[in-house]
Amino acid sequence: MSAADCNSLPMRLAPLGKRLLKFNLVGALGTVVQLGALVLLKSGLHINYLWATALAVELSVLHNFAWHERYTWSDRFRNGWRTRLRSVAAFHLTNGFVSVIGNVFLMRVFVGRLHMQYFIANVAAILNCGVLNFVLADRVAFGSAADQRG
Repeated sequence: MSAADCNSLPMRLAPLGKRLLKFNLVGALGTVVQLGALVLLKSGLHINYLWATALAVELSVLHNFAWHERYTWSDRFRNGWRTRLRSVAAFHLTNGFVSVIGNVFLMRVFVGRLHMQYFIANVAAILNCGVLNFVLADRVAFGSAADQRG
């Protein structure tokens, strides 16, 4: 690695860091949505914790897609129902899949096997799925700016 490469590294990482902060902000809001829905479904409506988790995650995925499209990856947004349909499908097949399957699996382990309290277990499950979700959203669901032009 040359000295020029080292000097340009911070400039290349700055946009990624800014996007990661936006992703985490939206994720934090989505976490509030998910945990609120989980409490309502599990404690309020007495739905099984695994079903309540899956439904709460789906609500959060829809919430996060809308905010990521308009805020986190707004520079890659294009109008048109086909583009939006492709993006929401890709987001569900990546982030949705990781979030629903990951959260339900981890909840089964944390609550079912380790006997953790369901709310704390869900926070841990959300944190465990976050990094993979960022990479999948950035590379697949919202693609790169070059991918969006093509």
